[in-house]
Parts: sequence; C-alpha cells; structure tokens
Amino acid sequence: MVDSGPNGNGRGTRSPAALLLRMIGHLPGFAAFFPPPVPLETRLAAFPSKGLPCADVVRIRWNPYQVPYIQARSDRDLAFALGLVHAHLREGQLALLKHAAQGRLAEIFGPPATGIDELLRILDFGRAVDAIMERVPADTHAWLGAFVEGLNHYQGKAGTPPPEFGLLGLRREPWTVADVLTISRLMGADVNWLVYFTLLREEGRPDWPRIWARAREAGVDSATSFRTSGDERVLSALFSGLGRSGSNSVALSPWKSTSGGALIASDPHLGVSLPNAWLLLGAQSPSYHVVGLMPAGVPVFALGRNPFIAWGGTNLRALASDLFDVGGIDPASIRREPFLIRRRFCFPARRIRRYTPFGPILSDARLLPRGGGKEWALSWVGHHPSDEVTALLAAARARHCGEFRASFTEFGVPGQNLLCADSRGNIIQILASAIPARGETSYPDLLRDPADPHTHWTGIIRTPQLPYALNPREGYLASANNRPVESDVLIGLFFTDSDRITRLKEILAGQEKFSRQDLARLQMDTRSPAARNLARELAPLLRAAGQEEWIVARLDTWDGDYRADSAAAAAFEILLYYLVPALYTDGRRQASALLGQWGFLTKYLIPDLEALPPARRARLLRHVLRKTARRARHYAVWGDMHRLDAAHWLGRLPVLGKIFRLARFPVGGSRETPMKTAHGLVATRHGTIYGSQARHISDLSDPDENYFVLFGGQDGWLGSANFADQIGLWRQGNYIRMPLRAETIAAEFPLPIDLEPAP
Repeated sequence: MVDSGPNGNGRGTRSPAALLLRMIGHLPGFAAFFPPPVPLETRLAAFPSKGLPCADVVRIRWNPYQVPYIQARSDRDLAFALGLVHAHLREGQLALLKHAAQGRLAEIFGPPATGIDELLRILDFGRAVDAIMERVPADTHAWLGAFVEGLNHYQGKAGTPPPEFGLLGLRREPWTVADVLTISRLMGADVNWLVYFTLLREEGRPDWPRIWARAREAGVDSATSFRTSGDERVLSALFSGLGRSGSNSVALSPWKSTSGGALIASDPHLGVSLPNAWLLLGAQSPSYHVVGLMPAGVPVFALGRNPFIAWGGTNLRALASDLFDVGGIDPASIRREPFLIRRRFCFPARRIRRYTPFGPILSDARLLPRGGGKEWALSWVGHHPSDEVTALLAAARARHCGEFRASFTEFGVPGQNLLCADSRGNIIQILASAIPARGETSYPDLLRDPADPHTHWTGIIRTPQLPYALNPREGYLASANNRPVESDVLIGLFFTDSDRITRLKEILAGQEKFSRQDLARLQMDTRSPAARNLARELAPLLRAAGQEEWIVARLDTWDGDYRADSAAAAAFEILLYYLVPALYTDGRRQASALLGQWGFLTKYLIPDLEALPPARRARLLRHVLRKTARRARHYAVWGDMHRLDAAHWLGRLPVLGKIFRLARFPVGGSRETPMKTAHGLVATRHGTIYGSQARHISDLSDPDENYFVLFGGQDGWLGSANFADQIGLWRQGNYIRMPLRAETIAAEFPLPIDLEPAP
C-alpha cells in the first residue's frame, strides 16, 4: 500500500511506484489485491435482518469464528436463513461455482478458459436437472425454493459485493433451483473421469494391454492424473476439489469407546484452497436439529450429527460411467447442438455438442485426448435423474442406523461409502450409489463396443441392492476409498491403494478403547505402511549397488512416518523421483505417467527392478543414488520440500496469484497417509493442493460432544478476520465444538442476530 509519509498525511510519497499504486487503486477489483481488514462485528453488521419474508422471527447465533447456529420455528424459514448465510459467507465462491457448473469460466478468465468451458458444456451437468425437479417431493422442492429465495434476498439487500467481483468482472445474477441442482451435479462429478482421461493418453501405446491390466490390478489415483498443460491442472483441481474424491471415515462400537458411546471420525480429502469447500453450521427447526458440514451452495449436510446419529463417509469410486467407441454408429443417431462460449476481453467462441444414444461425444473437446484417434462418448448415471437432496435431508432427520440406510434409496452421485453411528450403540457402513446394471461383470478394455449388447446398461442398481455391514465383531468400521467387500455387482475398477485403510485398521486394532482425543491423533497420523515396506525392500538392492550408504541406512530403518522433520521421508521421495523414470524410460519414449502412481509403485517397482539383469540393475541404482545424494543435501527433511499453501483460490492465477497466498508452511503427510497431503514424484520444494481439509469427530454418549475444524476459515470475504482463522486450530489438531443442548449453544454462540419478518 502507499506509504503515509512522516506526518501520516500521504504527502511524503512521490515515487513512481507509489503513484502507479495510486492509479491502480482506482481500478475495479483493486480491493481484491489489498483487502482492508474486516472485523467480525463489521461482517455481522452487514447481515440483513429487517423486513425479511419470514413467517416468524429467526435467531442466528454466531460464535467468534463466524460459525452460525440457525434457530427457526419453521422448516421453510430455516431453508431461507440458510440461503442468507451461504450468500453472506461465500458469495464470491458461489458465483464461481455457478459459472463452473454452467461452463462459463471464460466469462471470468477470458480465452484461456475456452477449452475448459467447452468440456464442461459437453459434460452438461444440468442435463438431468429438469427431470430431477419433476420427481423430487414437494417438501424438497419447497426447501430448495426457500433456500434460493434467501440467496436472492441477500444479493438484493447486501451492499458492496465481495472484492473479487470487481477483479473478475462478476455481476450479481438471480439464482434458481436449477442453478443449485446443477452445482450439486458438478459436485457429483465422477472422479473416475480423471483416470479415464489419463488412460486415454496411453491407449495407443504398444504396451497398452499391460498398462490396462496393471491399472485394473493396482488402481489409479484420480487426484494426480493430469501432468501436462495448465488447463488440465485446472480441470483436475476442479473435479478433485469439488467431487468429494477422497476421505477417511471410521466408526467405533461403544465397547471400543472410553465414554461408552459409539464414536465416529471423518475427514474429507478435497482441494486445499480458501475459502474451504465446506460451511460449518448448526440448524434447528421443527424437523431438523443438526450440526455439520454443508457444501457451499447446496443446502444439505454431507456429514454431521443430530441427537440420535452421526455420519460421515468417503468417495466410493463407483463405476458410474462408461466410455463407448462411437466412431462406427449410425450418423443419423447423433444430435448436434451448437453453443456459444462468451469470453471476457474477446469475441465469443462457437462450438458444437454432439449427443449419441450412449451420451455426449467427449472426444470433441479439444482439451481431452482422442484415445488413438477414436471418437468416444460418455455414459454417466449423473445424466439420469436421482435425488441426492431428499436423501441427505432424510439422513439429517434419521433416528437410528436403519433409518439412515433407508434414506439413500434414490441417491445417485457421487457414489459414497457412508458410515453411521447411533445413540443405541449401532454402527453401519453402506454403499450409497447408483451403479449401472451391465450385461457383463468383466471389463476387458477401457473403450466399450456399442455394437455388443452385453455392454449396454439394463437398469440402475441402488443402495437397497448393495451390500452393507452392521456391528462387526471387531468393533469398528473404516473406509478410505479402498476396494469394498466382494459383490455380484461390479462396483468399481479404480480404487485407491490399500495404504490408508491398512494404517487406519492398524491403529484401530492396536488399542482396546479409544477416546475423542485418540481419534484426533488418528486424523493427524502421517505414517505409511506401504512406504515403510517399499523402502525396506529397496534397501538391500541399493546396498548391493555399493553407493551412498547413508541414504540406504535411512531407508533401511525408516518407519514410514512422513513427519515434517523426517530425513528418511525426504531421501525416499527424492530416490523415487530419479528411480522411476530411470527404470521405465526405454530411451525412445518416456515412461507412462501412470507408473508414478502410488499403487503402481508399491505393487510393481520391486518386481520390475528384480527382473533386470544384475549388472544393469547395479549401474542404474548407482546412477540414481548419486543423484539422490546430491539433491538430499539440499533438502534435509521432508518439510523442507513438502509445503502446504494457505491461499485464496485466486492464488492459482499466473503471476498475480502469489498476492493471494497468505502463508506456505512445512507439512507432514503424503499421498496415502491418514492425514493426506497428496503429491506426485517430487525432488524439489512443492505445494500440495489436495488432501485433508476438514475434520469431524462425534461421541454419541453426549449430544454436545461434536467437534469440527476447517482448513482456512468460515468466511470467504477477503480481509475478514474469519477468512483463515481456523488454520492454527487445524495445524495443532484442535477443533470447534458444535453442541446440541440449548444451554450450551447459548453459551458458546454468544452473538445473536434476530431476523425480523416484514410487517
């Protein structure tokens, strides 16, 4: 900012830089670069509270973190107040989500976003919205309508929009129920798409059959699939950041709990940027008494607690999409739809979307690979109607595990592996998903043949037909995107490596009883059994090469803990960075990007090394060890390399992005540790943008024992005191209590605002 001079009057500065800053300061959006500090009192004073279209007074209690507890005398008034709260706390984020869901990012970012918009329009997240609105129950439609009314009322009554509106050229637009459902469908994007798009780059390789077989056996991490263009990294961040693509969740029976009540702990793994993808809040009305996390822009609790149950979950990675090679189908069956992409600072771009009986032709999108020059269409269950909003509203009202399971009969996307604990002492794990019924249970190749009737869908399999687990004798349930139980239904293809679930079960089986504090430590655990095992298997092969014994010694004794101060973790990752391309590049063509995936490394790296002739293996390992030793001297411990950014999502912009970075700090964890901080093959300082970014623990013995924390803060307003005030809590393993008892709510949420209806 401009220096005020010796007398504080601003007249002491006449430098060219200062004058330039003054000139820029008059431009629209300047406040986004240098937002003034905004205290909590100022933010709450901006909340509209008079003359509202409510049936009765609604009280919103706030705590010092600007977390609201809404108390309404009708469900309709609660939904309306939720719309006000979402708009107040995340108006800028909601505008971005709306543009992304509708494929309108080029209206914000200009021509560079054209390719992303083209793909988003072809994916057509709003395709099933009209059919969904026709089939949802009347009370769900009323709930969504009241929420949208709250969004629009806030926009109409609020003053200046968030700072990023001016920078990005955004204008306030009216909201509709269709907008909210389209955002919900974007959040339901199939994380397998990122895997498919990566595999399509490999489909034409001579060794494709081997790559496909290994992908099926080892799994592929959907979060780190793109490694080439900036557009692709943005797309990957969009889908992994919004598609509920990771997560851990555990539930313990009362006899495994020190309190005598069932326990549950969940931590979603999504894109790490500010504001957080979740809103933390409490809500009370005649039908609801619940605390938990809501996705920004959608009025449902994805995980949380009511007086009777608590729930969480992880992405199932369900096989909800198929790719069909449609190059040979009847051209008369293809429908063409032109569309226009409006672009900031440029003329519009005209594109065409083509529909087939097997879905839209995604290979028309210039951003995606052609898969050996083939034309391929996407069949996705999300293009068919399902009712996630009604399901999650019913779950928030459930009184026991049986009612919780019954809530998800019409749930579709994204497929979830949900855990629930109830006050009766039950714990349950269900598969909440819509999975196509196929004529075959095998999956011989990535691209399906539309001429083969066995590849066609014959129906949709839903939660009541899928397996579940109730009160296991071990006393605990755990989920970490791992391969689920065996089933006659082909549930999925690409599950995550078993590393996280192995570690979670190792912890849960290794202790007789657990407290809430024990589960908090579990959520911050940074140990990888697979990394420990791989390092110890590598050590004798490296030792035989006769180089850099100090590197070998670190790996040989490492316990697999990716603590920020671990020297062995840094050496191990640097070694992998040099070893993988050295092993798999044949001199003519680079190795498949898939070979850097964790599941591939843990399953195939040692056998592939051992398959080399001994002399060649020794030469390769000596070369790799020399490079590793040189680089490891620059990065003594893992935290020297592995960093976590606390940054607004505008921090991803080129050049100007660094202005929106609040902090970058060393962090522990890795790709598949319980505290997940994902990364690829790395040997220099790097940031993680995907992984653990929210936490929840509930103890069913006490309605007040519910704890949550967000990476970042509750308020999305740049400059707000609550924009990033939970980062310290998150780093230290602390939480915000979200009670259910009236007297505790009044004590811990001491800042009330009464919303008064219009006379």
